Amino acid sequence: MTRANATPTPHVTLVGAGPGDPELLTLKAVKAIGAATVLLVDDLVSDAVLAYAAPSARIVHVGKRGGCRSTPQAFIEKLMLQEAKAGENVVRLKGGDPFIFGRGGEELEHLQAKGVSVTVVNGITAGLAGVTSLGVSLTHREHAHGVLFITGHAKKDDANGVDWVGLAHTAAQAKLTLVIYMGMSGAAQLQDALLQGLGAGTPVAVVQHVSLPTQRHVVCTLGSLHDTVMREAMASPSVIVVGDVFKGLLELQATQGVTQRKAS
Repeated sequence: MTRANATPTPHVTLVGAGPGDPELLTLKAVKAIGAATVLLVDDLVSDAVLAYAAPSARIVHVGKRGGCRSTPQAFIEKLMLQEAKAGENVVRLKGGDPFIFGRGGEELEHLQAKGVSVTVVNGITAGLAGVTSLGVSLTHREHAHGVLFITGHAKKDDANGVDWVGLAHTAAQAKLTLVIYMGMSGAAQLQDALLQGLGAGTPVAVVQHVSLPTQRHVVCTLGSLHDTVMREAMASPSVIVVGDVFKGLLELQATQGVTQRKAS
């Protein structure tokens, strides 16, 4: 039997805010955001998403963005724990999905080890939303047997890192679409490594500011990736997507002489 005055178990909800467009939020995400008394928010979460928060909610910005000064992960975990144990309804709000390069797995493990229960609300990840906005399927069955989501920014203490050459050979043999997150700063190195297993004519798309009014993209070949990124001044936050699923778009672009367009 539970006593009426028993202290409730502290709880945190990890919520995926999607790529930025508030209309891409799930209903469950909107409900969680609206019920929160404290929201710990990443830099990539748009102000339009925060409009769903209650006026009385306390919003704490805990920036996490590649290439910029970031709030230490240990501090974020400490703050979540502190607020949850103080009885707050805590929402950790992340761009995209918490479990796709959002460090949600680390946070869940840390909180559960400290006696805090956790609920995870999935969000649409940028790699999916960005490609969809171009009218392309990541797994078009004429061009791809699967898709691989991978980070271009490995842990600092990861001596081995990603075997991009081996991955390129696997992608070519298995007909995989590669969706690369946080890869813009190393685009030249990615290109050189992937060219050892994939043809120079392999189509590539780079989508920046996915789903936001400022979204733009380029479609090029793997052999021209770095030059195109530099010429068009593409920068983070962007996803790099490599694969034959873009063949049709690349061919259309060649006939129209178009290299870039703003999302409608």
